Amino acid sequence: MTSSVAHNASDQEFTLVQDGYTAELAYSYPAQHVIDFTHTFVEEALRGQGVAEKLARTGLAYAREQRLKVRTSCEFMQHFVEQHPEYNELLDEAAA
Repeated sequence: MTSSVAHNASDQEFTLVQDGYTAELAYSYPAQHVIDFTHTFVEEALRGQGVAEKLARTGLAYAREQRLKVRTSCEFMQHFVEQHPEYNELLDEAAA
């Protein structure tokens, strides 16, 4: 079953619910025009199905669309961006 990612702006998170299980990518805005992906959580039943990658790509697409610079406090997101250089231009150089 394919589920789509929902953006819950009021809670500052992207969520995906599949088969009653939830995954989420939380973020904050630490500075003007900057989004920081702070935490990724995928329930065990959804792990190994590409759910975290789907959340990451959705969050990064949102950052690109909104012209936001990206920080990756979340270890998963940091690793994801390192492994996908197509997102390097989004990184907030001031945070490096």
